[in-house]
Amino acid sequence: QVQLVESGGGLVQAGASLKLSCTSSERTFSAYGMAWFRQGPGKEREFVAGINWSGHRTDYGDSVEGRFTISRDNAKHTMTLQMNSLAPEDTAVYFCAARFLISSEVDRRVDVYGYWGQGTQVTVSS
Repeated sequence: QVQLVESGGGLVQAGASLKLSCTSSERTFSAYGMAWFRQGPGKEREFVAGINWSGHRTDYGDSVEGRFTISRDNAKHTMTLQMNSLAPEDTAVYFCAARFLISSEVDRRVDVYGYWGQGTQVTVSS
């Protein structure tokens, strides 16, 4: 069972930055495609960013493109999401997700990710 633990959420003002981390205990972490999703109040879970197993391919949701950066360190079993220029509409619970697949592609669909963290709250005040 893959365990994912998110950290780094918090309350910030608009325009600030935050860095989220997702750490896994899984020894074969490098075999997993990873992604960040978020879910705001009353909204569906939304794809934020994804990264393939090697880190060489990334993809971003339209609303965060150019502001957020996803990366991973397979040696440390960690994925991060650097969030800059945060806006109130970025307020949500952010989830780390993993899928066991060595692929060059990044998938945006929620249902292909079989492993999820508990989520970390990000609140951006105006």
